[in-house]
Amino acid sequence: MARPRIYDQQVRTRLLTTASAAVAAGGEQAVSLRSLASEAGVTTAAVYSLFGGRRQLLDAVVEEGFRRFAAHLDAAARTDDPRADLLELGLAYREYALAEPDFYRVMFGTPRTDGVQPDSPATGRPTFAVLREAVARALGAGDRGHGPDPEVEALRLWGLAHGLVSLELAGLLEGDADSRRLRYMGALRSSSL
Repeated sequence: MARPRIYDQQVRTRLLTTASAAVAAGGEQAVSLRSLASEAGVTTAAVYSLFGGRRQLLDAVVEEGFRRFAAHLDAAARTDDPRADLLELGLAYREYALAEPDFYRVMFGTPRTDGVQPDSPATGRPTFAVLREAVARALGAGDRGHGPDPEVEALRLWGLAHGLVSLELAGLLEGDADSRRLRYMGALRSSSL
């Protein structure tokens, strides 16, 4: 009797990365398990063994993107200056999107084709909680009810960062990488926080 194949973390990561590129390029409908497995250098058995099937693989791509994103945000500097920390968080957001554009596009730009809504909207994820907490700290939100709502301000800042990053990824912002980074920083700094 043949022994079952064991697939390691490298195979899993390769499949997730390959699937993120396929989804980012053509949407979920562009993902064929046979072509995906072939491109990743494995058989479809690896997909079924590691993920259970196509839908579970696609869900795992989103989760992997958010896992990597959370790790990137966690690496942002934390100091005694809450406004500087908020700027660092904004820069980490952009750096992640530019370093992992396929995962970023899958996380935020690819609607599910099966009509099922995600278990948690983006504002319900731990990555948004990191932003909300940083905003609350920058606002000195110890005294609730006075001043701006950290949730609303976090949503506004996310919209600003997300919009600018999305424009940059689409090639719609002029200038080289350094000038785009400086304009991005300027936009974040000029926000009302």
